[in-house]
This record gives sequence, structure tokens and C-alpha cells, in this order.
Amino acid sequence: MKFEHVNGTEKAKILLFALSTCGWCKKTRELLEELGVAYDYIYVDLLQGDEREEALRELRKWNPSLSFPTLAIDEGDVIVGFDAISIKSALR
Repeated sequence: MKFEHVNGTEKAKILLFALSTCGWCKKTRELLEELGVAYDYIYVDLLQGDEREEALRELRKWNPSLSFPTLAIDEGDVIVGFDAISIKSALR
């Protein structure tokens, strides 16, 4: 499973599980880029076969409901859905 990396300030280890067609996922990416933080993301809907299953298993650890977007921060904080206030607060 290969995440795409976006360069920026390394404030935390940030993983974004997203769908390529999801408007809220796009807004989450835009907010992260506006904040200038480095993060890794993966579009689960563009994966196939074993790679997709691996991504879903990893996502299930963070968010058992498998909803998008799911943002995992420092392997502890999880923000499900687009929540600008929570994202900004977690990355201060």
C-alpha cells in the first residue's frame, strides 16, 4: 500500500484515507495544504485487489465504520469527516 506524500512542515505523522470522488476528502486535503503541513494520503477507491484490502484493513484500525475522509494524526488522534476546527486544533 503506497501513500502519496505532500511536502510541508512536519507537525505530526498525518495519514489521510480518502476517496478520489469525495468532496469532503478534497476539502480536507485543501485545508491541510492551506495549513502547510506535510501529510500522506491514499485514495482507497483507486486501489485494487490485495492493495485495496490492505488499505481497508489499515483504515478499519482507525475508523471501524470505514467512512471518508479519515485523518489519523500521530497514531493516536483520529478525525472522521471534514471538521476544520478539530483538524486545526490537532495540528497547532
